[in-house]
Amino acid sequence: MNAAATTHQHTNCLRCGRTLRNPSRDGYGPKCRAKVRAARVDLTDYKPHQVQSARELIEDGAIIPLRSVIFIAVSTDGAETYRTAPTACTCKAGLKGTRCYHQLAARMLLAA
Repeated sequence: MNAAATTHQHTNCLRCGRTLRNPSRDGYGPKCRAKVRAARVDLTDYKPHQVQSARELIEDGAIIPLRSVIFIAVSTDGAETYRTAPTACTCKAGLKGTRCYHQLAARMLLAA
């Protein structure tokens, strides 16, 4: 499968809903992207690779708001989607009750 076929260009900011002047792969306008990157979240319960995966999930536009605190997140391989919130996720780790990087990405987006 070629990457161009799977990449989606967002025309509205996923955070504030404003129309983007330049369509964005991650789904955020410049101001909202800066706020997401600057968001302060407690990372003490997460491993470094989870923090990196959460940041990549956001940068790739692979976590999309569904409702006020519920998001749809794409798995690492792109084969599955999960419903995630800051305190729960439908991925394997989330169903076991452990914290996953999907939850961290949701926390980062909500903190912004």
